[in-house]
Amino acid sequence: MAMNVGSEDGDEEVISAINTTPLVDVMLVLLIIFLITIPVAIQTVPVNLPVADSEANHTKPENITVAVDADGNYYWNASAVPDRQALLDKLKEVSAMTPQPEIQVRGDAEVRFEAIGRLIVAAQRAGIRKVGFITEPTPPNGA
Repeated sequence: MAMNVGSEDGDEEVISAINTTPLVDVMLVLLIIFLITIPVAIQTVPVNLPVADSEANHTKPENITVAVDADGNYYWNASAVPDRQALLDKLKEVSAMTPQPEIQVRGDAEVRFEAIGRLIVAAQRAGIRKVGFITEPTPPNGA
């Protein structure tokens, strides 16, 4: 291997070219480190999480709350509704109001989805434009 130390004449030239080999070596080492550490740092359990937003509920006095208990019974603002036809009649009365109030659904965690689905279909048939779902907020400690 030969090394250029200088010329014998005493004329020394300044080499202005940048040697990029150490820079490329460092970048490749950093790339390898990141490729190895990222999968180790991100450890998750593969589960299907429900999608829900935790926004504060702004209840207006004109909003109507329809609750569905675990047995599938409907309650219109805390008063029991005898059957689905009565529920549909009440929803039709509300849909004729101007401005139309929002229907807020409070469904029990143990209720079958069929009861909630029937409520949504009844609201759609009655012409209700806005239906919201009320949920419990998650505890601050995440438990």
